[in-house]
Amino acid sequence: MPERTRWPTLACGLTGAVIGGTVGYFGFFWIAQQGFYALLLPPGLLGLGAGLCARRRSTLLAIVCGIAGLALGLFTEWRFAPFAVDESLPYFITHIHTLKPITLLLVAVGAFLSYRLALGMDTKAT
Repeated sequence: MPERTRWPTLACGLTGAVIGGTVGYFGFFWIAQQGFYALLLPPGLLGLGAGLCARRRSTLLAIVCGIAGLALGLFTEWRFAPFAVDESLPYFITHIHTLKPITLLLVAVGAFLSYRLALGMDTKAT
């Protein structure tokens, strides 16, 4: 991708990622109130928003969204079910390994989904 189109693509993609991640975060808690556990929603919508708004395929954007999707998935899980011993975020981060395997799997799949959806539908990568 030429330098003149790289930064607008990243800016539009990151804007879409913020909007999608926000909608996914609040959507997760709304769905949780209905009795369902949709931990894939926040990172999935983050990647989808980035992919739709970028309009061009960007590997850099996809990598950033994958990392952001991982962080958003962990943050969402912490806000939804913090540890009873200590509800702080630093304690949660240092004890991630004690989460249930299905939760860890959903966080990992969510990060991959965020990466993949942020690539968009274009076939040419940059």
